[in-house]
Amino acid sequence: MSKLIVITGPTATGKTALGALLAKTINGEVVSADSMQVYKFLDIGTAKPAEAEKLGVAHHMIGCVQPWAGYSVARYVSEAADCVDDIVSRGKLPVIVGGAGQYIDALLAGREFQARGDEALRRELEAQYCELGGEEMLRALSSFDPISAEKLHARDKKRIVRAIEVYRSTGGTISQHDLDTQSLPPRYDAVKFALTFSERTDLYARIDARVDAMISSGLEDEVRGLLDMGVPPGCTAMQAIGYKEISDAIRGGCDMETAIETIKMESRRYAKRQLTWLRRDKAVNWITWDKAPDIEDGVRRIIDTGFGVSDK
Repeated sequence: MSKLIVITGPTATGKTALGALLAKTINGEVVSADSMQVYKFLDIGTAKPAEAEKLGVAHHMIGCVQPWAGYSVARYVSEAADCVDDIVSRGKLPVIVGGAGQYIDALLAGREFQARGDEALRRELEAQYCELGGEEMLRALSSFDPISAEKLHARDKKRIVRAIEVYRSTGGTISQHDLDTQSLPPRYDAVKFALTFSERTDLYARIDARVDAMISSGLEDEVRGLLDMGVPPGCTAMQAIGYKEISDAIRGGCDMETAIETIKMESRRYAKRQLTWLRRDKAVNWITWDKAPDIEDGVRRIIDTGFGVSDK
């Protein structure tokens, strides 16, 4: 089983810098686990690392998808696993860096995903949802997959349609598929390190400062450029924090000052959700910063553990 290291944590905690320096130090390469850095042309708002920040280390899974395209956990697992296996085959150590917990967990598990069915079936089910409503579609789902139906809200069109689609196209339920895959051994031998701050206020201040820096670096012009390219405001990429709010302001939904404050608020909320997700995982080794990240010390602490449990 291939070994790899994961550097994760909330937004604005220094993951990119730590991952690059660690990979350089241990002869590794970085595989991004950021659900929005995969998109081309989304640079400032996703905090993609500049060439200087990469420290000469190869970075994978960044800027590899057109901004108008959809993207999924299943596709990420397939493409990122190819990157990881290639890195291992060349005698280097993969360093997974990012805050997308669902992407990371699915990659490490090597989770298989149900076939997607066909476009015609999906469109038919989406039309039924619009005609019949979420409650009726949930009732239909509960007749053959009550476990999935119990977990979903009637407004969750995407997942309701997906669950019904899987059953009608494969004859099996998503809930049973999830149970089957959870019983399989993980694909990779991973050691996970998560970054955070001792005081939540310091994290939030860092997030606010990062948003201000993004605005100063030209986030508004970046969003205008995407809209001018014809990227739909409702597509997945444009729903990313920062892009959605600036796009709304550009199209007259609010003033720019309100948009910026909303970005800060949503970024703080996202960081809180990331922490909640990570704290469920008992295998995570926490590295806690004081007022600011100490990247060199973080690398030393990871190496000193022999890639085992870190000091908390």
